[in-house]
Amino acid sequence: MAAAKIKKGDKVVVLSGKDKGRTGTVSQVLPKEGKVVVEGVNVAARHRKPSQANPQGGIDRAPAPMAIAKVAVVDPKDGKPTRVRFETKDGKKVRVAVKSGETIDG
Repeated sequence: MAAAKIKKGDKVVVLSGKDKGRTGTVSQVLPKEGKVVVEGVNVAARHRKPSQANPQGGIDRAPAPMAIAKVAVVDPKDGKPTRVRFETKDGKKVRVAVKSGETIDG
């Protein structure tokens, strides 16, 4: 992937899989693996045995990384998924929503 079209803090919508259609905020981007972690989406449950650190034990739920191709940035105008392109405005490189032409950042 050449440029960072999806960044930490972006509102994204899931395009495929068990969480299709759900939206959330990107909490982490893993560019080397081509994955993103989205809050409240793709939640993995780990069953933990009681230990000294955690005497109660129980089920730990945490969002797991998912493929970056499965998510799309939410268009700031209508809230639907959109692709992202780069434009130069006032000498700065900015991300622009393809669907509406709205600037995503800055």
